[in-house]
Amino acid sequence: MLRNPLQLRLEKCENWQHISFMAALVERMVPNYALFCAQTEFADPQAFRNILDAVWESQTVKTAKIDFERQLEKLEPLIPVADDDAIYLTYPAIDACVALSQLLHALLDRDEILSITLKVSQQSVLSVAQLEEAQTGETVTDDNQKSFETVCEEWDAQWAIFRVLKSAESRDVEMLKSIRQELREAGVSNLGLRAE
Repeated sequence: MLRNPLQLRLEKCENWQHISFMAALVERMVPNYALFCAQTEFADPQAFRNILDAVWESQTVKTAKIDFERQLEKLEPLIPVADDDAIYLTYPAIDACVALSQLLHALLDRDEILSITLKVSQQSVLSVAQLEEAQTGETVTDDNQKSFETVCEEWDAQWAIFRVLKSAESRDVEMLKSIRQELREAGVSNLGLRAE
């Protein structure tokens, strides 16, 4: 596990901040999934987007009634399988699905929300570390992670999202909408990939 002081700070967050933080991290993984689908014609990436949009809606629309069990069922067929013929993008696409699945589980079981938030944070960083390892042949560890610019950039991105959420005294719908909009418009994934 790659450690960062952010993990300790997340312990002091409220449930809505945890959910929004995870949604923002999954938002940054959407281009990975979209690119995988574009290259393999495995699934319609819009289906993945719709599930994530339902999560955002649950945080920004007071009257939203979302069946998260049903959303999990919709996600199941969208998860790629890694076999011997799998292209590299299969793995970041799986990571995106796992992170979205974890997020949905957090919405169903609020008692597990902190541990799930930490898992999603770690998932996003590990995706970056695995790409770095594949490209350089060097193993990213807790001790040497600061020497990898991409890993540092991922932690910085997570810190930036955290700081915005932590600055709000209560759930600020407009702030959440702007986080989502900014990430969508940037269109760059945690791996630095841009959806076509």
